[in-house]
Amino acid sequence: MPEFLLISHARVYGAPSSDEELSGGELDMHEAQTSGENRELKDKLLRRFGGHIGTLKREFSKKKKKGKLPKEARQTLLGWWNAHNKWPYPTEADKIALAESTGLDQKQINNWFINQRKRHWKPSENLQFAVMDNLSGQFFTED
Repeated sequence: MPEFLLISHARVYGAPSSDEELSGGELDMHEAQTSGENRELKDKLLRRFGGHIGTLKREFSKKKKKGKLPKEARQTLLGWWNAHNKWPYPTEADKIALAESTGLDQKQINNWFINQRKRHWKPSENLQFAVMDNLSGQFFTED
């Protein structure tokens, strides 16, 4: 069921309207008839789209699910990390191989390495100077 129908449904059946609040919740005949029609519409929509609602709920809950990667996948990534700790930037081929061996997608692999480098990698002082020398060489060698 589209989201706007779910929201409208919640508004119709969830909180009382301002008219109901002002009247103390008493309904006149017209409001009772409208309420009955709304329930009928709700039942009709649930019968027609009930199966789809469950599917959508499951799909949305999968997308929202965050948390730790599977232990085996983390161990595989950490093994690669430890073997390449001086320069922990996997090539595209490495990422593909890691994705196949862990069952993760490449976005998960990329994010894991980004987070791991931010949290745990301190490039050596020599490596920092080498990078700086390389960058400064680009600026000062061009005449």
